[in-house]
Amino acid sequence: MRVVLLGTGGSAGVPMIGGADGAGDWGSCDPAEPRNRRSRSSIAITGPGGTLLVDTGPDLRTQLLISKISRIDAVLYTHPHADHITGIDDVRILNRIAGRPLPAYGTATTMAALTGRFPYAFKPWEPPNFFRPVMVANEVAAGSKLDLLGMRIDLLDQDHGYSHTLGLRIGDFAYCTDVIRFDAQTFESLRGLNIWVVDCFQRQPHNTHANVAQVLAWVRELRPARTILTHMGTDMDWARLVRDLPAGIEPGMDGMVLDFAA
Repeated sequence: MRVVLLGTGGSAGVPMIGGADGAGDWGSCDPAEPRNRRSRSSIAITGPGGTLLVDTGPDLRTQLLISKISRIDAVLYTHPHADHITGIDDVRILNRIAGRPLPAYGTATTMAALTGRFPYAFKPWEPPNFFRPVMVANEVAAGSKLDLLGMRIDLLDQDHGYSHTLGLRIGDFAYCTDVIRFDAQTFESLRGLNIWVVDCFQRQPHNTHANVAQVLAWVRELRPARTILTHMGTDMDWARLVRDLPAGIEPGMDGMVLDFAA
């Protein structure tokens, strides 16, 4: 199994648009450190039956090119916020490479939002050409299991403050972006992890995202072997995090590759 962290930034990326000279607002991140440059959060998971893309953010084209991923076999959506869906038009080229429509998975709420905002992407395919993205909607529910591309995926319910998102667990790996808290059942399902990629937007508390202190408390309880932070904003300087975080916890970076046994 292989996971590529395509992007590890928050909804505005790092740097954000702006800055004194217009070249970017880096916040407290050092612009000279390339690992502080973060695109919007997404991952690709390659298993026995192909590659699963988790979310189609606005940086999708660049992310796939940088990571040299040319084929995607299915898409799983964590939730319908703009930074996780608005790269959907790039699926058109992925359709051409695969030669078929791509199945898309998400909760009923997520699929309703996607089909409402991008109805053209879910119309039936008109072979042989792909002049638009073509996806087939599949509803899934948190708390269920999804057998997809040779992988058994546990779908986790996550509280995102004003909405809910899907986390996922495959064997000893879990991906939990865009989360502020877990209910007891989901939290228990995160025990025994070897690699945990988890939302950590900033150092200070936030209404919809976990912060550093919160993640540290979760790790003390769950004790994963390795914890990697994602969805990080301009408050999260890479070198400072490496210096200050306890052993076993590290900031992610765009393009990071994780290999593990499912």
